[in-house]
Amino acid sequence: MKKILVPTDFSEQAENALKVAAQLAKTHNCEIYLLHIVEIPMHKVDALSSYNNLPEAVYFMKLAHKQFEALKTKDYLKGLVIHEHVDLHEIFKGIFQTCKKHNIDLVVMGSNGVSGLREMLVGSNTEKVVRTSETPVLVIKNEHKKFKVKDFVFASDFKDESKTSYKKALNFAEVLGAKMHLLMVNTPNKFVTSAKANNRIKKFTEDFSFSKYTINIYNDLSIEKGIMNFSQSINADLIGMSTHGRQGISHFFNGSISEDLVNHAKRPVITFKI
Repeated sequence: MKKILVPTDFSEQAENALKVAAQLAKTHNCEIYLLHIVEIPMHKVDALSSYNNLPEAVYFMKLAHKQFEALKTKDYLKGLVIHEHVDLHEIFKGIFQTCKKHNIDLVVMGSNGVSGLREMLVGSNTEKVVRTSETPVLVIKNEHKKFKVKDFVFASDFKDESKTSYKKALNFAEVLGAKMHLLMVNTPNKFVTSAKANNRIKKFTEDFSFSKYTINIYNDLSIEKGIMNFSQSINADLIGMSTHGRQGISHFFNGSISEDLVNHAKRPVITFKI
């Protein structure tokens, strides 16, 4: 992990994410890329002109750079290499392209923990960023004066298609020195016996040398509640899960479970694309 992207709208929630990113950067010798997205309605852009010719774009870009300069004077950023970028895109596209261009290893985003990322990401951008990002996305809910992950819950259906994301989660756990708690949630509609679930998880982990983990089968009324309740029961520091690109979370997670968990969980959540 060498490059961390922090999208910001200069809100309190975004700064909470930046503070966590700064801690990770200092511990692991990373560079931070700050990104502010200026969204301008497409109908204002003439087919023969560019965003940069728009007076609104010029004004907001200059304003963002001034805010960046003020932000970079914060004590918690001293000694770090900070790159600043202002872009004119849809938010999720801007994040995606910045990750590609600069080979970003981790995206750290802020959330208020009530309405989710909607303080910074309007409308469906929340789900789009979490679900479509090929780069792991760490969502921070509160201020963490000391961000340390000892217990890391990784929830999955533990089918073969999740191995790619699990490998990414293992790498992150090793970087943080965290213990993994592999979690499969049983619900009334998708019930699997404990014996079958245990065998599936054990077989799933055979291809990996990582041994600092526990296996957990948890029964609850829904997958989302099961993840949150189990995480609370062990006082987990972080919840991780797989996302399935445009088709949402893996077959184990249906509907909007990824967005719901990011919005409702009180602890930090990290997603890894399958």
